[in-house]
Amino acid sequence: MRHSFLTILCVVFFILPVFAQLKVSKLFSDHAVLQRDQPIKVWGWADAGSVTIRFNGKKHKTRPDKQGKWMVTMPAMKAGGPYEMTIKNSRETISFQDILIGDVWICSGQSNMEWTVSISGNATTEIENAKDKGIRHFKIPKSYAKTPEETLAGGEWQVTNTETVGDFTAVGYYFARELRKHVDIPIGLLNTSWGGSRIEPWMSAGTLDLEDPETAIEQILEKAEKAYEAKVAELKVAFPDLSSEENGIKDGVAVWVNEKTDASKWMQLNVPGIWESQGYDGFDGIAWYRTTFDLTEAEASDKITLALGKIDDSDITWVNGQKVGETIQSWNTQRLYKVSPEILKAGKNTIAIRVEDTGGGGGIHGEAADIYVKTNAQKIALVDEWDFRLDAMMSSDYLNQANQIPTLLYNKMIFPIKNYAIKGALWYQGESNAGNARDAEQYEALFADMIHNWRTDFRSGEFPFLYVQLANWLPPQDAGVDSNWATLRASQTNVLKVKNTAQAVIIDIGDAEDIHPGNKQDVGLRLSLAARHLAYGEDIVYRSPMYQSHSIKAGKIHLTFDHVGDGLSVKNKYGYVNGFAIAGADGKFVWAKAELDGARNIIVWSDQIPNPKYLRYAWADNPDDVNLYNSAGLPACPFQIME
Repeated sequence: MRHSFLTILCVVFFILPVFAQLKVSKLFSDHAVLQRDQPIKVWGWADAGSVTIRFNGKKHKTRPDKQGKWMVTMPAMKAGGPYEMTIKNSRETISFQDILIGDVWICSGQSNMEWTVSISGNATTEIENAKDKGIRHFKIPKSYAKTPEETLAGGEWQVTNTETVGDFTAVGYYFARELRKHVDIPIGLLNTSWGGSRIEPWMSAGTLDLEDPETAIEQILEKAEKAYEAKVAELKVAFPDLSSEENGIKDGVAVWVNEKTDASKWMQLNVPGIWESQGYDGFDGIAWYRTTFDLTEAEASDKITLALGKIDDSDITWVNGQKVGETIQSWNTQRLYKVSPEILKAGKNTIAIRVEDTGGGGGIHGEAADIYVKTNAQKIALVDEWDFRLDAMMSSDYLNQANQIPTLLYNKMIFPIKNYAIKGALWYQGESNAGNARDAEQYEALFADMIHNWRTDFRSGEFPFLYVQLANWLPPQDAGVDSNWATLRASQTNVLKVKNTAQAVIIDIGDAEDIHPGNKQDVGLRLSLAARHLAYGEDIVYRSPMYQSHSIKAGKIHLTFDHVGDGLSVKNKYGYVNGFAIAGADGKFVWAKAELDGARNIIVWSDQIPNPKYLRYAWADNPDDVNLYNSAGLPACPFQIME
């Protein structure tokens, strides 16, 4: 989650609306994409009287029910357009222009699906070259409800161009762009995603066996409130003034920014490095950093550049009590602020930074080399221990918990769109369910149930459900270290048993320091390969190499893989295969040697393990050196043999 929940403009009312005028679901608007080759439902609300729809040369008529809802089902149509749609009753007329008939793909999950083109890799060039009007995007606002609701909080269809594409889901856009190279029909991206969300909020109460969902929700919130209070009490040991109220800025005045500020009771924190990894796990809210740097008289007489690396999520920065820069909700952006000479002085200069984090990691992070002061004479590194204190902790309420609570997102971001005909779904989520081993293991059953839940709701049969396996992240680990991320990846792989599903393995394009890898282009490409096979019937290699079987002979493990295409390949000029670890009966893993043995086979061994029994491949948060691929350039899927 990288966007402040306090900016979510969604109010949930638990009463039935009174429809005194003609309305239509927000999914129908100018530039919409409707699903080809399936009956098309159009619905809305009105007072008494008939409703007439004219579309593609046909007229359709219906009447509202007692609750004021009306629905028309138009027959299946071939891809084409643009068309105009007119909806009218006796008093009003609504018209929509430039409607296309093509394929609609749901794009859902957490922040890696929500991540936009504008903050992904090569953004400037990608935006400049975005001209395909056959790709269209609808972003459902972050919203939630205690019980299922039929109306969306907002949203509109947008046509791809240089002004709009920056706000599209990057994964969805690059998927559609690749698909359009092979399938000449319009693609609509129905983006319903929320950063930091667990999988349970995307599922219905019935699917989760919640007989009394409202009571269950209240119990979850009560538990969260107790956990919040315990965390505040823990942090108050170091910061007695900590509450949900801000102290560093009072009545619009920043009080902790000048050199006379008493920081004697502040803590020390290493920069760079998120604060969760330095003893402040579970803290979301506002914190402050302070440090100093020295300038000569000559350096202070000219402007300098203050480079602060990346700051998660937002910052306001002062030098010597004067504000020099501010960046809001851009956790992955390098901070570079120019400081004019009238602010500077010879000798000691003070930097103060107010950092606001709304979820996930918080603080100054990134590369050490990107944190410095640059003068006309030198570059002064700012990598050190900084003075640090917590200021205000985000409260534990609905706005801050909605993406963690079962059913809430489903009720407002999935249920209202279930009548919209679709081709398939893209899913990129799992990070928020990988916090512990139990959650990671249970993900398989939850994910399979969610797929069934959605397929039942959308009534489009067993539509293709394509998903992204978790990328590599965090520092590389030693052999044998347990990994919740690896366990969750295995849960994701096991869901391939569900019919008409496919998994994009991206274990090779993650980022050790960034849970949101910038390379969304290859993610979209790999998903598009799966779509071309499952949804469009192309006979292509679309899956990563998968473990098929093994045998143990003379102290070596012989593996066989399927989905190899024309054969396995190793991205290593010496031919060695990386990423394998083996263990004997004691279960103590060591790194192993491995080499190809023909097109489908690999032999794995270690001189330290004369009688191997267990094996792991790419089994870590970040197996950073994997180099085994098939002929389509897809990386081998992580796996383990534990029996």
